[in-house]
Amino acid sequence: MTVAEPRLTLERRLLREHALVIACDEVGRGALAGPVAVGAAVVDAPRSRKRVPQGLRDSKLVPEPKRADVAARAASWVAASAVGWASSAEIDEVGIMRALGLASIRALADLRAHGVVPEEAIVILDGNYDYISPAGAWGLSIRPVIKADRDCASAAAASVIAKVARDQLMTQLHDELPAYQWARNKGYASADHREAIRTHGISRHHRASWSLGDAPTLF
Repeated sequence: MTVAEPRLTLERRLLREHALVIACDEVGRGALAGPVAVGAAVVDAPRSRKRVPQGLRDSKLVPEPKRADVAARAASWVAASAVGWASSAEIDEVGIMRALGLASIRALADLRAHGVVPEEAIVILDGNYDYISPAGAWGLSIRPVIKADRDCASAAAASVIAKVARDQLMTQLHDELPAYQWARNKGYASADHREAIRTHGISRHHRASWSLGDAPTLF
């Protein structure tokens, strides 16, 4: 089956009315452990006229061995990029949707620190729900777009940049707590991860408020 390549059709249309497009996409929403990450990628008019990097897709469609290379090319192509985070403790405290909003706001703050003015942009948010505004953002133009990470090159860039960053973090956490095999499952609910939770209990990196089974808490 041929996978459709993301294009810049929507970005070019939006750039007629806005100075910048900032695309945001989340990674790790459904994991049992680790933070959630939101990637943000900035496209301006000059970038919208460049060729989309070869192999750029929604991160779920990029084979793992190729993701780091694709993410590096995506980061070089966009005007700026950032990854914002919300920890497992924050997810437990405020819920996943508010945590996604906090991570997005942090990604946008990182962009601001590098000279990007989010208020001058329109923010494409993958999905059908604006979770950024309820988390405390104001003064932003936010446009949820269903399947943006599949169809929009800017959102695909945000997706793969965030995916590589989160996978690297989960591999580092694996070195701290190898029993959970996070280098392999990246915190998602694989059979070996669930078995490790049953055997060892949950760690401080697990989302304790989630349905993780009857595992005791280690820490």
